[in-house]
Amino acid sequence: MPKDAVDLAFKRLQRLCADAGLPGVEIGTSYRAPALRVGGKPFVTVRDAETLSLSCSLEHKEFLINAAPEIYYETPHYSGWPAVIVRLAAVGDDELKGRLVEAWRFKAPKRLGASFRAS
Repeated sequence: MPKDAVDLAFKRLQRLCADAGLPGVEIGTSYRAPALRVGGKPFVTVRDAETLSLSCSLEHKEFLINAAPEIYYETPHYSGWPAVIVRLAAVGDDELKGRLVEAWRFKAPKRLGASFRAS
């Protein structure tokens, strides 16, 4: 996987999280891939230069895949797992920022999540 393209994708995620004002976002890895974490838990991981894995409930994953299969999908590896795969080239910044906020809320500790909603 081209490292420069992965770095660009990761920088895009960092920028969108900063734009959304998400508190407590930590830079880290998940299975050696660049990831953003909250409360020590990854909520988004860059799989490769074209895709990322985004945490969400199973119900929300099914909704996203049905609503926009050109953007969201799953592989057998992710079947039954609370995460959806996102095609980076197919998703705009506004949509991706909204999904990052949802993923952050899904993984954030309750107190931190409540403080973000209150602000």
